[in-house]
Amino acid sequence: MKAKATIHLDFRSGLPIYIQLINQVENQIAAGALKVGDQLPTIRAMADEIGVNFNTVARAYRVMDKSRIISTQQGRGTYITEIPSSKTKARIRHETLNALAKRFVTEAFHLGFSKQEVALAVKDKLKWT
Repeated sequence: MKAKATIHLDFRSGLPIYIQLINQVENQIAAGALKVGDQLPTIRAMADEIGVNFNTVARAYRVMDKSRIISTQQGRGTYITEIPSSKTKARIRHETLNALAKRFVTEAFHLGFSKQEVALAVKDKLKWT
């Protein structure tokens, strides 16, 4: 069954697009919008549909394939193979946090903040939450 994955990207979030794509596919599986056996669009079709580079979608599909969330079969298509395990969800969640942290630190350094200033800002925000 060909599934229609509804993907909404936030290009200002600082979260890499491929991670957003993975997270949204996982969320749609968890919500039941995508089911085991459903077919996803081809990489090229998905890239055109959501307006991103082919390589970005290919990276997301590779990560999901490696995590056994999807299976790409040459000439047949890409299918949802299983509901992501808690271990897979935790790994992708950790990758998401690392991507956000990297972007924050990189931006802060580009703006001229020192390591100490960045660490203090994070420490202060952790007290705030």
